[in-house]
Amino acid sequence: TSGRLLVDGLLVEDYRLAALRRHIAYVGQHIVLFNGTLYDNIAYGALRDVDRADVERVVAQAQVKAFADTLPQGLDTLIGENGVKLSGGQRQRVAIARALLKDAPILILDEATAALDNEAERLVQEALNTVRRGRTSLIVAHRLSTIEQADSIVVLDHGRIVERGTHRELLAAGGAYARLYSAGFEELPTV
Repeated sequence: TSGRLLVDGLLVEDYRLAALRRHIAYVGQHIVLFNGTLYDNIAYGALRDVDRADVERVVAQAQVKAFADTLPQGLDTLIGENGVKLSGGQRQRVAIARALLKDAPILILDEATAALDNEAERLVQEALNTVRRGRTSLIVAHRLSTIEQADSIVVLDHGRIVERGTHRELLAAGGAYARLYSAGFEELPTV
């Protein structure tokens, strides 16, 4: 309810909304896809005219290529209304490819692996590790495996910060994070 939010040293209120949006890529738990090709669901809007080679590069980085190559027309396969022909893990990887293609300096991951099984999470986590490189990342997650590599972890309990540190520091402290980690990762939202 108080404080300031700065982006590159400037108050967020001082940015034009369109400029701020260009600086942020978002991958959430609920991915919106449209009835079109897999390619068009990655390169759309302001990015629809990018070189196909750029799309193919991010498709490989986001682990989309692994399943796209099995589709009848590859990236040019229609995926149905809201991506109904794709699994949850495939949909997440499409969202990650979008974020990679946008190449924004700020990445927000909001429960990006929450609805995935273990194998899908492993593939998505590999893709997320790629997309996070070289940019500021804000990760909201219940699955602590998603944030183990973070530079700084903030543990929240009922909207209040109860701990802050690296994965190792928080495990060594033996507090809420360590209890959650040893209990199986699923009790408390972590940012």
